[in-house]
Amino acid sequence: MKTIRIKKSFTLLLATSMLVVLALSGCSGGKSAGDVVPGNDGDSVNSGGQVTITHYTIDSEDRTFIEKLVPDFEALHPNIKVKVEKAPYEQFDSKLQTLIAGGKSPDVTSHYGYGGFAEYYNKDMLLDMNDIIKEDGFKASDYNIPDDLMKIYTVKDQVYGIPVNMYVSLMLYNKDMFDAANVPYPPSDYEDKSWTFDKMVEDAKKMTHVSNDIAKTQYGVDFTWSERDMRPLYFGAEPYSQDTWTNGGVPSETHFDSPEVIAAYNKLFNLILKDKVSPTTEWSKSVAGQNGDAFVTGKVGMTVSGSWSLAGSNDFPFKVGVAAVPAGGNDKVRSVLFVDPLLILKGSKHPKEAFEWIKYLVSDEIQEKSIDLSGGNPPVNTKAAETYYKHFDGIDAADVKKVYEGAVEYGFESYNHLITHYSQINDMFINEMQPIDTGHSTVEEVMPTIQKKVMEIIKR
Repeated sequence: MKTIRIKKSFTLLLATSMLVVLALSGCSGGKSAGDVVPGNDGDSVNSGGQVTITHYTIDSEDRTFIEKLVPDFEALHPNIKVKVEKAPYEQFDSKLQTLIAGGKSPDVTSHYGYGGFAEYYNKDMLLDMNDIIKEDGFKASDYNIPDDLMKIYTVKDQVYGIPVNMYVSLMLYNKDMFDAANVPYPPSDYEDKSWTFDKMVEDAKKMTHVSNDIAKTQYGVDFTWSERDMRPLYFGAEPYSQDTWTNGGVPSETHFDSPEVIAAYNKLFNLILKDKVSPTTEWSKSVAGQNGDAFVTGKVGMTVSGSWSLAGSNDFPFKVGVAAVPAGGNDKVRSVLFVDPLLILKGSKHPKEAFEWIKYLVSDEIQEKSIDLSGGNPPVNTKAAETYYKHFDGIDAADVKKVYEGAVEYGFESYNHLITHYSQINDMFINEMQPIDTGHSTVEEVMPTIQKKVMEIIKR
């Protein structure tokens, strides 16, 4: 993977210096937190002197696979036991708050719920790892983690997260639908200037067939680029003021009722309401279920979403290709980065032991092993990434690599990781935008209300 260039505005938010570190002690050798005398907390240290740490995660196979890694870790670190605590996605944030309030804070977690890093940071939930990193001698480059990724969760020289997975936005397409419509496949090269938003719409029209019979209806594209509040950025419209990225994710202004932002949303909703090449939410639910993905049914030609969609591609009942996100008018941003960090919570009673577990999870061998165990989670480790590119049956590994590198080159970290009170903002957007999707309200009618409510949430 080529060197990752985090965009200037984003870098200002979270990165103000490079880590100064000592030589690395290996994941299973050298200094070990397992050699540290455990604390005297009766709930966390058993009679054998073993420290117990808790890893809190989502109750889904792509996250709970870490349970399979625990036995080998514990064999390498006989003084550390790892307990995996789980919660459904919808309950992840609320349960975390309950655990912390009850004095039962997990040791290690990530922002796997609706809320993101900025929300956790502003609630003072996270431990600054600097002292542990310096004492341990941890060096990101020894774990093949690009320095630019380490900067993402560094605030005012304080390190709050170690990246473990990196998703990007990309396009998946149904080769069978393209072949049937005699449409050439879209390119994987982000530098192909012919691949634009308008060209995507043109191709989508050739694959769209709307009928009163759901079984005969299919659509050309489903364009779910990032969360709803971030989508104007794809067209070059900035919905949040620039100081958002320099003051902990708290914008002084938002611009959701500006002409530029309104025009961007109209382009997206026109895919459904005017061009009619994209499905409504109701149609998608009817063919794929409440939380299902209509693309998986084989009735959508292209989908633009996160690279987590790749994970199930080996089981899709049609031939799948991967392509670049088309150019939408923003010459700097075409992709969204979703970099998941491992965080140590302030309430952790055993942060050094927790850090040993984190180092294990980002090591070369475990990052590569985790690809299969998780069903296709993308590693941050650049060495393991070469194995990830080859993971998907029927998809050219060179295309996956090219798409990933292009997405990173033109990427901006997801707003849900960067903006405070994000879970509330996201819920509000879903509710307020629903009438647009159904055709009962226009973008022009809805955006002033959204603008007002966003500012109310932020000021709260």
